[in-house]
Amino acid sequence: MDAAHFVFAPFLGVLWCVQRLFVKAPSGRQRFNVLAALHATSHELFTVTNLTYITATTVCELLQGLAGAYPGVPITIVLDNARYQRCALVQTLAATLGIELLYVPPYSPNLNLIERLWKFVKKKCLYSKYYPDSAAFQHAIRDCLAKVPTHYQAALDTLLTLRFQTFTTVPVVGDLPATGLAPIVAPAATEVLSMAA
Repeated sequence: MDAAHFVFAPFLGVLWCVQRLFVKAPSGRQRFNVLAALHATSHELFTVTNLTYITATTVCELLQGLAGAYPGVPITIVLDNARYQRCALVQTLAATLGIELLYVPPYSPNLNLIERLWKFVKKKCLYSKYYPDSAAFQHAIRDCLAKVPTHYQAALDTLLTLRFQTFTTVPVVGDLPATGLAPIVAPAATEVLSMAA
């Protein structure tokens, strides 16, 4: 589960050309918020959207929808450490509904599968696209999310795999490298004390 906060503003893609091009850009900074839960194997998507803020109440609304869709089935939700997802209201409701909340470590969005979906949505309907108004912008995002289980299924089946980058051995700064390619800095022979203290 994760939230994406899409801003009605220009998203530039990559373009190489000899001639200078101008890109139309909308005015304003209206946001379209999407809180979604993605089933890890079937890629079924549950969403709650709004134009204001994602709050603990919004998270509770999604939790109730998930519990209603899978009655009697154990549910584990992987989510980040956003404040509105860690509050007592959400944790109490999740415990009441029999939903386990599994929080990823801080600064590790790569461990949450739905982050790949957000990148896909931005690529498909935001980068290098112009929308004349906020309604067209919202429709494009809703349409892209609605096509996840049908039109985009083949592309997402390869993108939303359960393969995550892991590290078996991690080099630590100061340790001797196994390859010998990195320069080794010897500790200073003398210690310099600051006189500013």
